[in-house]
Amino acid sequence: MNGMIPLDLRLLRGTLLAALQEDVGPGDITTRSTVPLDALGMAKIVAKQPLIVAGIPVVAEIMHLVDPALQFARPVVDGAAVETGTVLGEITGRARSLLVAERTILNLLQRMSGIATLTGRYVEQVQGTKARIVDTRKTVPGLRVLDKYAVACGGGMNHRVGLFDGVLIKNNHLAFQSSPAHAIRAARRQLGHLVKIEIEVHYLDELLDVIEAGADVVLLDNFTPELTRQAVDIAGGRVPLESSGGITLENVRAYADAGVDYISIGALTHSVPAVDIHMRIAPWTER
Repeated sequence: MNGMIPLDLRLLRGTLLAALQEDVGPGDITTRSTVPLDALGMAKIVAKQPLIVAGIPVVAEIMHLVDPALQFARPVVDGAAVETGTVLGEITGRARSLLVAERTILNLLQRMSGIATLTGRYVEQVQGTKARIVDTRKTVPGLRVLDKYAVACGGGMNHRVGLFDGVLIKNNHLAFQSSPAHAIRAARRQLGHLVKIEIEVHYLDELLDVIEAGADVVLLDNFTPELTRQAVDIAGGRVPLESSGGITLENVRAYADAGVDYISIGALTHSVPAVDIHMRIAPWTER
């Protein structure tokens, strides 16, 4: 497990510029034809429901890319739980610039805060246990860093970022090995001693074999809570255990109570609903 992915906005500029270009293209013809060139505006970004905030630095970076002269006041920080009506930010400057950036800002802020909010609900469900809520690679292509950062804002933990920074041996890998234990040994021969190896198991009788073969973490795939409890007893604390597959807000507590260390949930990022955030722009007179 990799803790929290850092949000390096310099590395994200290409992604944010592509998002802006997708929306704006050669120019915002509506704004150009209806808003005077010298008009100033103030935009208020307001939460329309209770939520956990994620993406405020992203908003600031988008504004800078559109127009470095825009001024952004941020009364809240990422990870804050806010109520309906909370002002998340105020932006002042050229009205045309505000209108050009509006949809890209909202699309990303609503999605990221949606991920953080849903993650926070899962985290709340497992309070008092040792289980940590963990994300997966089931993210929107091109937005993985933002998706995983948002999970961390909601109190979750990041799993590997991609195929390059962690070993997770799954069914499709095992198709080319005679057994899970052989797969672990094959991986260990190719990797340095500092690289951890996680392997997926589907049956209780595989568990001891992979532990004895040197697995560092074992993923219990689609186990029931009762089978998970038995797996925890068999493992006896020798390796961390991760539950995955079929886990919902309704049953996540049962998995946490079974004693696993991690619970990974693809729904945090692959099918999360965006939260309701509103951006209202009005004329503004510079003081």
